Amino acid sequence: MAEPLRRGLLARFALDRPASRAWAMYDWANSAFMTTIVGAVFPVYFSGVAAAGLAPEIAQERFELTTVASLVAIALLAPVLGAIADFRAAKKRLLTAFALLGIASTAGMFLVDRGEWGLALLLFALSNVGAAGSFVFYDSLLPHVASPGELDRLSTSGYALGYVGGGVLLALNLAWILHPGWFGLPAGESLSPAQETLPARLAFLSVAVWWLVFTIPLWRRISEPPRRCAPAEVGGARLIAASFRQLRATWGELKRFRQATILLLAFLLYNDGIVTIIRMAAVYAKGKQMADEIVIVTFLLVQFVGIPFAFLFGQLAPRFGARRLVLAGLGVYCGISLLAFFMTKNWHFVALGLLVSVVQGGTQALSRSLFASLVPKQKSAEFFAFFAVGEKFAGIFGPLFFWLVTALSGSAQHAILAVIPFFVVGGLLLGRVDVAGGQRAARLGEGA
Repeated sequence: MAEPLRRGLLARFALDRPASRAWAMYDWANSAFMTTIVGAVFPVYFSGVAAAGLAPEIAQERFELTTVASLVAIALLAPVLGAIADFRAAKKRLLTAFALLGIASTAGMFLVDRGEWGLALLLFALSNVGAAGSFVFYDSLLPHVASPGELDRLSTSGYALGYVGGGVLLALNLAWILHPGWFGLPAGESLSPAQETLPARLAFLSVAVWWLVFTIPLWRRISEPPRRCAPAEVGGARLIAASFRQLRATWGELKRFRQATILLLAFLLYNDGIVTIIRMAAVYAKGKQMADEIVIVTFLLVQFVGIPFAFLFGQLAPRFGARRLVLAGLGVYCGISLLAFFMTKNWHFVALGLLVSVVQGGTQALSRSLFASLVPKQKSAEFFAFFAVGEKFAGIFGPLFFWLVTALSGSAQHAILAVIPFFVVGGLLLGRVDVAGGQRAARLGEGA
């Protein structure tokens, strides 16, 4: 009785096959990097330890410029590599290469000592490229792994497991950073500099190990999708040239898949808003004099509260449609931005964080699965490379716009309101997507 129940529950979340579970587990593996390295621990370590001796504003500027540079790098690389991946059946191999780059760079952060801001930024940039690059090919595997009718459920299950994995390791990392004695680590007075920083440096090492271990199921269970037909066998420089030609052709072919193009433009806009809220939340909270512990606790709450809601979006998608649910999520984000303008108390920030956790995973996961349904499978890496370009530039333009409005107005309060047009215009474009027509065009394209 227990086994049929377990299988039925797994099937409901599209996790009943080894390949689908292995695919979703990579989100679990990689999300630890996003929570500990990008979100909560490394930025603090960089400011307080690696950048010791630099003026705070210079340290912050260099950190932000490194983030932007790494995102630009992968945004420029992704389309070419996507074309190569489709030509040479290399989605899984390129995912592996980028993942190993990210894992090795993250492990290297253990060696960063006081004042070594150059090494810290180099490793941070390489690990960002590794993580972001691996996700281009991870996303492109989705239509190959998901069975018919599973795209939405498997995509949201991946996001939900990402919340679990990232949240669990972050909670452990924060526990041994705040209470090192509980874990047998050096604690108390008169610690050497190396002993003081050991808990944070072990957190970086733990992310690398976590990322590596939980990528193993993907390597074992997911086969490389078959290569697409190329006009001729090409290699070396000829392969690069052929990939650029194919990119031009794919860009032109976007006209043929008009609904995917409209969704891509919509995603570029509304994801700008989502990423801005994610990346600027801590900065905005500090400007509003929110307590540090409240910001950290809220960050953890978002991770764990987001789990059931990510699953819920996947369950509701067959009934209401992915597009409608994403539009509902964008409406909630508009409300979050408006309420944030009036935020004055710690509990306001916690409440807004809980609202974000309701819609964040589901909105982004359904955007991914909706796009996957609108493009032909054999060109998934190429098309998801363009999707990645929109995703990565959202990490640049949204925060840049936020900073610009803050600088011009002298207040981050006005900047948080300026995010609303991203959701509104993106939502209007999304509303114009003919999902059924786009899916028909994609299936016809698979036979081309």
